[in-house]
Amino acid sequence: MKAINIIETAYRATVEEQDDTIVWLTHAMIGAGAELDVLLRGNAVNYGVKGQDASGLRFGAVSQTQPPKLAEDVAKLIGKGVDVYIIEEDVAERGIEASSLIDGLKTVSRSGVAELISGYDHAWHW
Repeated sequence: MKAINIIETAYRATVEEQDDTIVWLTHAMIGAGAELDVLLRGNAVNYGVKGQDASGLRFGAVSQTQPPKLAEDVAKLIGKGVDVYIIEEDVAERGIEASSLIDGLKTVSRSGVAELISGYDHAWHW
């Protein structure tokens, strides 16, 4: 069984857990032998932007000592052989330049999403 995790809701639990829960879950499931790929869409396309730094994040007197490193987490998925797709139009709408994206992302147009998903047994949308 091969599935694709479609991540659209960005920065879910990144303050409390220091990781996006679905990116973390994908790493864990890959480690357990699952066959998964990822599609970043909507605000989650920001996960593909290299050089993000949340190290100065504070809430009153409390500092975030373990800031999220989402681009690194996504790059590690790619390093494990996971295909990570990103929707071209969502990237453009946010003013993100292709040169600022991590290496290894695969682009897909909105009109190509249905065809992409048809190649999987399951599609999970988060």
